[in-house]
Amino acid sequence: MSKKPHIVTIGGGTGTFNVLQGLKTYPVDLTAVVSMADDGGSTGKIRDEFGTLPPGDIRRSLVALARSEKLVRELFEYRFEDSCAIGGHSFGNLFLTALERMTGDFNEALRVASQVLRINGKVVPVTLDNIRLCALLENGQKITGETNIDIPKHDGELKIDKVFLEPLAHANPDALEAIAHAGTIVIGPGDLFTSIVPNLLVEGISEAICASKATVIYISNIMTKWGETNHFSLSHFVATVERYLGAQRLNYVIVNKTAPHKERLTYYETKRSWLVENDVGSIPKHIHALPCDLIKNEQLIRHNPAKLAAAIMNLSC
Repeated sequence: MSKKPHIVTIGGGTGTFNVLQGLKTYPVDLTAVVSMADDGGSTGKIRDEFGTLPPGDIRRSLVALARSEKLVRELFEYRFEDSCAIGGHSFGNLFLTALERMTGDFNEALRVASQVLRINGKVVPVTLDNIRLCALLENGQKITGETNIDIPKHDGELKIDKVFLEPLAHANPDALEAIAHAGTIVIGPGDLFTSIVPNLLVEGISEAICASKATVIYISNIMTKWGETNHFSLSHFVATVERYLGAQRLNYVIVNKTAPHKERLTYYETKRSWLVENDVGSIPKHIHALPCDLIKNEQLIRHNPAKLAAAIMNLSC
């Protein structure tokens, strides 16, 4: 009997959620390595009040891989209304935080939540260190906190010169083990500087990816993001990922080839977000581009989980 392909995803947020939702339907050994830099919304309040690790992106990955009944999945995503004492918090975030405080161990909290949701795969925090993401802008200004980079209070036209972690973070051994045994590593999609790169900043992660014998796939974003990737084309995304990997390690880049409807693009333009130019001819020759129809048929321009997974599996077999 042939061995199941071992696929490791690296990222966080909605992008990773969509990848995991698609891949969990295939017979694969799946591990999600998830960013721990989130400090906005419910997660930020929990971090500030309890000093615990951020549960938000972990929760979303757990729900994406869940095989439990719909009501339990919806329970973990349920968010209390703003008017109540715990307004803005999701049940899943509170559940993970309570478990971490009870056990004193985030990994144990994750293990219990994984059992409750009956997840198809593993969810692994990229680090167990308590970190803050910082950015240095082109004018020398330092921005502290993932949410302040994600939703800029500064001039969003200013380019990000570099991002870094404070303090330096050490890789979770479980993340290093997953990467070492992977047959395919999938980076992205997701916000470049706040969901993808924070994983590569953790000491040991980029080195493990570069040392791996796995096929490394990057999934490019469909739209640019104000304050992070203004005016970025495909080649800018690719160059940034390889800059933080520290080597020419990408084998493939999966890119969307379908133009969204004009009215959808017009809506995004009001948010100062534009379609990423697929300048495939400008990416390094060692990277093979795979153009695909990847868009969900809905108002928001998002990757379709089933189409994403099919493209990944096409390169993983």
